[in-house]
Amino acid sequence: MRKIIMLNRISIDGFFATLNQKTWGMDWFIPDPAVDQAAHELGGESKTPLLLLMGGITYKGFERSWVPHLKDPNAPRELKAVAEELTEMPKLVFSKTIKEVTWENTRLFKGDLVAEVKKLKQEKGADIMIMGSGTIVQQLSNEGLIDEYVFILSPVIAGKGKPLFKDVKQLGLKLISAKSFDSGNILLRYAVGK
Repeated sequence: MRKIIMLNRISIDGFFATLNQKTWGMDWFIPDPAVDQAAHELGGESKTPLLLLMGGITYKGFERSWVPHLKDPNAPRELKAVAEELTEMPKLVFSKTIKEVTWENTRLFKGDLVAEVKKLKQEKGADIMIMGSGTIVQQLSNEGLIDEYVFILSPVIAGKGKPLFKDVKQLGLKLISAKSFDSGNILLRYAVGK
């Protein structure tokens, strides 16, 4: 059975994004290549790329942020590499408002999120990762479909923004690993407690 892993940056006060649409809610992130590398290694040694599952808002933000780096000859090498990797990854976007997706290796799904994810988990293949996509995280958490929660906890009190676990039922988690970085970020990895 495939695992579903949620990966999100969060502020100390539990927000995964601010309300600033110009920055896609990421204006408080504390960048750190060491954190990015550690998060990147979560995919393990598998040669099969993870399936990236996201909602419409996250998809639009990713597409607008990363696709331009693919064709920009002046894009920094590191950003271009991330853009290429994201482009190669299979992506499944759940949205009832987006009409079409044009990013390579992306499928649009307008049906029942929970039913489709239950089906995906039963299929053979690489694990599934959710990034951003707070509404999807909330729905799948309440259905018990997320197997691991990975947080990049940033040393910031955002004050206001989009809460990651709005209206989510209580859920016990078991710490798998914790790693701190000089930037003040902490990478926390949890499995769902039984």
